[in-house]
Amino acid sequence: MRKRQGPLADVRIVEMEAIGPVPLAAMILADMGADVVRLVRPGHQAMGGAVLSRSRTTVEVDLKTPEGREAALALIAQADALIEGYRPGVMERLGLGPDQVRADNSRLVFGRMTGWGQTGPLASLAGHDINYISLTGALHAIGRAGSPPLPPLNLVGDYGGGAMFLISGLLAGIIRARETGKGDVVDVAMTEGTLTLLSMFHAFIADNQWQDRREANLLDGGAHFYRCYECADGKHVAVGCLEPQFYAACLAGLGLDPATHPQYPASRWPEMAEAFARCFRGKTRDQWAELFAGTDACITPVLSFEEAPNHDHNLSRRSYADVDGVAQAAPAPRFSDAPTSVRAARLSTVENVLESWSRRNATQCAS
Repeated sequence: MRKRQGPLADVRIVEMEAIGPVPLAAMILADMGADVVRLVRPGHQAMGGAVLSRSRTTVEVDLKTPEGREAALALIAQADALIEGYRPGVMERLGLGPDQVRADNSRLVFGRMTGWGQTGPLASLAGHDINYISLTGALHAIGRAGSPPLPPLNLVGDYGGGAMFLISGLLAGIIRARETGKGDVVDVAMTEGTLTLLSMFHAFIADNQWQDRREANLLDGGAHFYRCYECADGKHVAVGCLEPQFYAACLAGLGLDPATHPQYPASRWPEMAEAFARCFRGKTRDQWAELFAGTDACITPVLSFEEAPNHDHNLSRRSYADVDGVAQAAPAPRFSDAPTSVRAARLSTVENVLESWSRRNATQCAS
C-alpha cells in the first residue's frame, strides 16, 4: 500500500455527491493528501468529470436503500469529516444528518455547503452563484457602467465564498476535534462567505472611499490605471499600476508625460483612460507584453484558457498538469513534502475502502 503524502495524509473525509463548491473543495483537500471517498449514485456521471473527481476514490452507493445507508454509515463512522451540499433537511431524511451520524462518531466534523445557509427565509429555495452574490453587493459592483452587471463566472460565490470557506471551516473543526475529541457542524453559506470576501470594500465604504456605482472606483474599472485595454490586434492587456512608482513605469513604457498624465485626481480618470486607450491601440497585445517584460509597470497580457498553459511563467512553475490530454491546475498551494503531480480518480467499493483504512490504522498503531 502506497503511503499517502502531504499535510493532510492522516485525514479521512467522506464527500457526498454534489455540484459546485463541494467537489472543488474535496479535490483541493485530496490534493493536500487527505483520503477522500466520494459517494455517488450508481451509474451517475459526476459533474466536472475527471478533473473535479481527481485525487480521490469514488464509491457507488444508493442512499435510498437500507444497504446503501448502512454502507455510508460505516464509512462515516471511520472518518474525520463529512462534506455535503444538499438543501437543508435532505441528509436528515436520508438518515445521515449530523445528530444521526455523530452518535457513532462524536469527533466527526460535518461540513454543510449551501448558498443561503441552513436557516433563514431563503434556506430551502434553489439558487446559483449569480443569485447568491446578487444579495451581497458583489454582483452590483461588477461590469460596465450603464449596463447590467456581469457574472464573474462562478468564482465569487461558488468557489471563493463557498469552497474556500468550506475548506477553512472543515480544517478548523478537525484541529479542534483532535484536541477535544468533540466534532462540530460547519454551516457554510456562499452569501456569507462572499460578504467576508468583500471586507475591504466595506472598509472603503465606511471611509467614504467607494461610490455605489460601477466604473467609478479604484478597483472596478473606474481608474485608468486599473482596467483592461484593447490592443491593435483586438486582444487585451491588463493594467494594474496602483502604486506611484509602478504608474511611473507604465507611463515610461507608453511614452506619456507624467506632467500631463497624472494618476490623480479621480475627476481626470475618464480623460486619462482615453489617452491610455489610444496608446494601447498602437501595438499588439504581445508587443506590449514584450515591451513591459521585466518591468514593475504591472502590465500583463490577458490570456485565454487555451493560451494560459503555454505562458513562460506557468510553464516554468509547472502550474498546469496534463492528464490524458486535459490541461488542468496542478495541486495548490505547494508543500515541501507533497507531490505536485495529479492523482487520477479511481472507482472502488465500500469494503475495499474500509479494508484499506483498517490496514492504515494498524500501521499507524504499530509505528
